[in-house]
Amino acid sequence: MSVAQQLYDATWGRLFAAMYDRSLKATEEAGLGEMRRELLAGAAGRVVELGAGTGVNLDLYPDSVEELVLVEPDPHMAKRLRARLAVSPRQATVLEAPAERLPYPDASFEVAVATLVLCTIPDPAAALAELRRLLVPGGRLLLIEHVRADDPAVARWQDRLENAWRLCWGGCHCNRDTAAALAAAGFETSGLERGRMPKAPPIVRPLIRGIAPSS
Repeated sequence: MSVAQQLYDATWGRLFAAMYDRSLKATEEAGLGEMRRELLAGAAGRVVELGAGTGVNLDLYPDSVEELVLVEPDPHMAKRLRARLAVSPRQATVLEAPAERLPYPDASFEVAVATLVLCTIPDPAAALAELRRLLVPGGRLLLIEHVRADDPAVARWQDRLENAWRLCWGGCHCNRDTAAALAAAGFETSGLERGRMPKAPPIVRPLIRGIAPSS
């Protein structure tokens, strides 16, 4: 990577982290925040969250969570995450590491959490395989993810705009078939609900949410 590209990535990464919470504010207030709350009510025991970002989920975890590891590889996001953690009553460990390679032994967690992150991870198949390794037998993945549309017309627009969207939104791929990736990785997807992201552009409106047990 050239020096110019490194400088661009660092500058844009800092700006993206700074604007992230504000850019999602209307969507959170229109229903996404309540989806998060309902989802995380089911977290318990030892929990690992992928792509914790600025820590939007942090104060939504119930007291039944005994240990919480927040994985965030982006240093600008991680800085904001640590600042939020510093003023939160929640105890957690922040880990700056890629989701595809996490430094924990097999069966370290009962629950994994992924909210709006599997669209961005460079190798989602590797990340999901890593989650299966880290989860105890029968462990659960709690997730909310925007996905490839069932509507062929919307899916075509997702494909057309994917490159531009990815450049503007921190590497987010708007057209990933995350449900298929989950099934291929060995997670049970029959209980996942399909829905719509409130107050979001059409190409990132289709979503799946719920609990995907590891089979």
